[in-house]
Amino acid sequence: MHLPRSPLAALALFVLLAAGLAGCGLGAGERDTNARVLVTRDFGTRELGARIVQDAPSSETVLRLLERNFDVETRYGGGFVQSIEGVSGGREDGDPVDWFFFVNGVESEVGAGEVDVHEGDRVWWDHRNWGASGHVPAVVGSYPEPFAHGAEGKRYPLVLECADDVEQACDTVSERLGTLGAIPARRALGTGVGDRTLRVVVGTWGDLREDQTLELIDRGPAQSGVYARFGEAGRLLELLGDDGKPMRALGAGAGLVAATRFEDGAPTWTVTGTDAAGVEAAARALTERRLQRRYAVALDGPRAIGLPVVR
Repeated sequence: MHLPRSPLAALALFVLLAAGLAGCGLGAGERDTNARVLVTRDFGTRELGARIVQDAPSSETVLRLLERNFDVETRYGGGFVQSIEGVSGGREDGDPVDWFFFVNGVESEVGAGEVDVHEGDRVWWDHRNWGASGHVPAVVGSYPEPFAHGAEGKRYPLVLECADDVEQACDTVSERLGTLGAIPARRALGTGVGDRTLRVVVGTWGDLREDQTLELIDRGPAQSGVYARFGEAGRLLELLGDDGKPMRALGAGAGLVAATRFEDGAPTWTVTGTDAAGVEAAARALTERRLQRRYAVALDGPRAIGLPVVR
């Protein structure tokens, strides 16, 4: 190899070599992913640890991100998380318990070793009782996700559907989403959208209950993953315990912020309530402080109640 004689040519060669080394994975170019990982138990009511991870490898998976930041034991060739920080799956007080994870508020359909981490992702691991529901398709506790970054490094198309008599609540929701840089297309209730479109549906439960996705909520947590259901034609909101049984009921002015999915589509969020006042209370609760680490949130006037109601 002949070296260039002029200083300028030598500098150019150095730059080219440095770029080549970075492209081959020897430089800092691969460490370009920022993410968060949260570990809790009992439906988010007890935090075991949280990390803000900067400059993680671009090839990072959810499992490796967890292992780099917490004490983890795995089984079945490393593909199944058995324990985190000494807390294991199995049975507690006769109930089945295990570790589950969400990425940007969406439950993964594959193992943690198969899910790549993308810029801005929020990964939430929770150790919980799964006797009432082994499948929780989506949660609200990773807000502002999935609105800020979506899934797999891509934002979802976003639609805001509102009933006619909750205009103020609809405006509140639209403004909150707008501050995240998520500008929704506003449409009437029941407008058809694609399976990969993220929906936020606002209205009293009496107006929303026939929605194909939201009707899962009234079928119970085994179907929707939401530990609440409405009674008396939507005028009563039942709050369910972690065993899926009613714990208390709210009437006039009760609100609910929850998320679920139909089959393998994008999540549908609902901002709803027993009446217009409840819907407005739910809309005002659309903040990170009110929703963080919660599967869903019920509103009893200004009071936010995490769901399920853990015994």
